[in-house]
Amino acid sequence: MANRITPRSQDQNQWYLDVIREAQLADYGPVRGTMVIRPYGFAIWERIKESLDEKFKATGHSNAYFPMLIPMSFLEKEKEHVEGFSPELAVVTIGGGKELEEPLVVRPTSETIINHMFAKWIQSYRDLPLLINQWANVVRWELRTKPFLRTLEFLWQEGHTAHATPEEAEEETLRMLDVYATFAHEVAAVPVVQGVKTEREKFAGAVRSYTIEALLADGKALQSGTSHNLGQNFAKAFETQFLNEDNELEHPWQTSWGLSTRFVGAVIMTHGDDKGLRLPPRLAPIQLVVVPIWRNDDQRDLVLTAANEIAEELGAAAGGPGLRVHVDDRQQRPGFKFNEWEMRGVPLRLEVGPRDVASGSVVLARRDTGDKATIERADLAAEASRLLEEIQEGLLAQALAFREANTRPALDRDSFQAALDQGGFVRVHWDGSSEDEASIQAETGATVRCLPFQTDEESGVCFYTGRATQTIALFAKAY
Repeated sequence: MANRITPRSQDQNQWYLDVIREAQLADYGPVRGTMVIRPYGFAIWERIKESLDEKFKATGHSNAYFPMLIPMSFLEKEKEHVEGFSPELAVVTIGGGKELEEPLVVRPTSETIINHMFAKWIQSYRDLPLLINQWANVVRWELRTKPFLRTLEFLWQEGHTAHATPEEAEEETLRMLDVYATFAHEVAAVPVVQGVKTEREKFAGAVRSYTIEALLADGKALQSGTSHNLGQNFAKAFETQFLNEDNELEHPWQTSWGLSTRFVGAVIMTHGDDKGLRLPPRLAPIQLVVVPIWRNDDQRDLVLTAANEIAEELGAAAGGPGLRVHVDDRQQRPGFKFNEWEMRGVPLRLEVGPRDVASGSVVLARRDTGDKATIERADLAAEASRLLEEIQEGLLAQALAFREANTRPALDRDSFQAALDQGGFVRVHWDGSSEDEASIQAETGATVRCLPFQTDEESGVCFYTGRATQTIALFAKAY
């Protein structure tokens, strides 16, 4: 199975598509640009969803659901919003065999329809803050697609909140960006850069947009999650008002923020190798797979009994460490199973045969390094937990090292192009305009990914305009 994957060094794009196919993560849908997420791919998304949903609820948000069909007039209420999304809209004009009086847009994002409801729900400062999250699908008519990373339809969550003051809205915007960054680092082992988008790159209708940007193994950047301060733009468009504590009417300040199934693509590209996926243990649907090995029916019964006992010991049912364990009791040869679980990126593989049962030991193999060791059954729970943490930390360290090695400074246009040709982030002093950004993109294909937080550089000279500035920008080619 492993030799069906194109080596990364030969063709990164084909490697990515091969891994998705062989690990059975997704398949192409019948409509161009769509994908079918297969059970294992969806299990990874479910782990992302579970982790984030817990964090959302811990910060006071409640889940709700809003319709996917939105009246066209709703989008047209916020001029910048409709202009920004117009090229990507899918529009329904016929329903029930009749032409509709008003075209309906298939949800590209939900700011408009949610604001329509907020206008009904918000009357007083006592109704604020209103903290809503939605897990849903959206449709954006993409011309160039790639499974998970950019598809016509994708799954995501979108948070929408309303606040009594601009300070509260800004605090919320940054809080949720930090939730995304914490998840990316601590659960997915994907190091991301937090920063603010430029005016040209911000969300249509926002006052400010913040982002987490990942650097993938092919040297391209991926906008992995965004958080937007919407100010009062949508509140004014939808005439949402509340009586403040001074009994005066004013518009609430709002935010929206989202992370989608493209993050599955980020995980694949960040951690995968020529054998397939390598999943960080905290994200992996299966943390440890037990592969029983037998030659005849008598051995099969003996070994399967031991395998199921081990799974129970390592799971939560018997008071174990609560690992996510799967026993592969299929009839296929052990070698086939080894290759398949390597392909699927399960962090630990446990092998148990008749001799292991007799000796009270097992063989434990790591997916990240390939190292194997014989472990006593009595020590297994503690050792498996220790190794999973070690694997988690190791994958993050490798990804961080890759990002650092592929973040290059540039002082002028020539060094900028040279750095860009090598791939990765190009770090520059920046004092350009939106027009300058458009010219650079046309010339090089690169965009400003963000103006990163926590920069400690001294004043410098913008590589493009020659003007003095303290602003730092990260440029890259991106998905």
